[in-house]
Amino acid sequence: MRPTLIAAFLASSMLAMPATAHAQAMTAEEAAALRAELAALKAQVQTLEARLDAATAQPSPAATPAPAPGTPPVTAKAATEIGWKGAPEIRTADGWAFKPRGRIQLDVAGIDAPAGVLANRGGTATEFRRVYLGVDGKIPGGFSYRVEADIANSSVELADVYFTYGPGPLSVTVGQIKPFWGLDELTSDLFLSHLERTAFGSAFGFERRVGLSAQYKGKQVLVQGGVFGDNAADLNDGNHAIGFDGRAVFMPKFGDVQLHLGGSIHLRDLNDPAGTVRYRARPFIHTTDVRLVDTDEIDVSGERGLGLEAAVIAGPFHAAGEGYWQTAKREGAADPTYFGGYAEVGVVLTKGDRRAYKDSAFDRLKPSNPVTEGGIGAIEVNARYDHLDLNDAGLIGGRQKAGLLSLVWVPIEYIRLTASYGHLWIDDARIAAAGGDRDYSADTFGLRTQIDF
Repeated sequence: MRPTLIAAFLASSMLAMPATAHAQAMTAEEAAALRAELAALKAQVQTLEARLDAATAQPSPAATPAPAPGTPPVTAKAATEIGWKGAPEIRTADGWAFKPRGRIQLDVAGIDAPAGVLANRGGTATEFRRVYLGVDGKIPGGFSYRVEADIANSSVELADVYFTYGPGPLSVTVGQIKPFWGLDELTSDLFLSHLERTAFGSAFGFERRVGLSAQYKGKQVLVQGGVFGDNAADLNDGNHAIGFDGRAVFMPKFGDVQLHLGGSIHLRDLNDPAGTVRYRARPFIHTTDVRLVDTDEIDVSGERGLGLEAAVIAGPFHAAGEGYWQTAKREGAADPTYFGGYAEVGVVLTKGDRRAYKDSAFDRLKPSNPVTEGGIGAIEVNARYDHLDLNDAGLIGGRQKAGLLSLVWVPIEYIRLTASYGHLWIDDARIAAAGGDRDYSADTFGLRTQIDF
């Protein structure tokens, strides 16, 4: 009750009394009447106070029950969050996500070969190896997508363009992706141990293709399979090639040791009576278009490929190897089977760092002491022996053997510098030296500066 309001009412009442009531003594009846009037006024004041309190009162928050012992606290989730993975990533509480993505790889590389081999295609050169721009996204219900293109060197080439549905361990993808060739090919070019992948990958035409595929990913097992046509750039009314690609990987982890064992099969029908293939490979740098081993065009009806792969990561050490057999199916002639393979070892020299592994492929090397925190980043060294044999069934494409060394420096997670040197031994080379010799050696070197987001 507010005293000022009561006093005001009492004062008003006193002023309203006849003057005679103050000048003479009140009788018992008059005193009783006055007390009754004061009681009525007091009741009115209390009613007005109650109404005033109800009009101005704020609702008190409901009491929140105390969580049960051991229950983690519940934090209200914002409707929209913006994270950072080299670039902004926008996420909503109901499952939407969107992130721009891209990469820039600038190479300075060169090759030294005997006189007469390179002409004006040798020496040192500079190129943008890749300039990718694209987006990743997620849609509620287990859907995701990626659209990405390579715009390097004033041309535009579609890279990954796909749509995936997979709320659980089984997922289905439609679009342009890499068929399931093997470990080295499915490791992103962002995380390669050398400037270029193994020679048999480029020789046998490993590239993204348009198709429909499915994948089952368990804790230790990955199974992939799909039906594919051709690369989006090669699709036209006269292209009817179709193929099946399948891969299975066993990838258990024993404490600090990650093991990888896998195999793949590839069947392709060109569906073209005049179909041809050509198997050839660059000498581990991309700044030259010279191919020292090359089968030239071969009339074929289809192809069959078989691959085996293995790897292990133990602390800072890793080892990997693959073998691949590619058979060109010909009509009325012997089918040549060509072979390619490699064996590699590597070590991350900086304390606490190791080569990463994710979903049956090598992944991003993340320095535990980046230069932004006063460290030196992560440093990795690798050695590889690579072998490619394109001689079989009377067809001579040449043999290329290579010893490769690389030094990788990752100052922060999204910047990577790779220096690589290679010594090549060539037998039955496609291009003869000045004296006509087709058995010789060559040296390659290169430096890549890379940023991605």
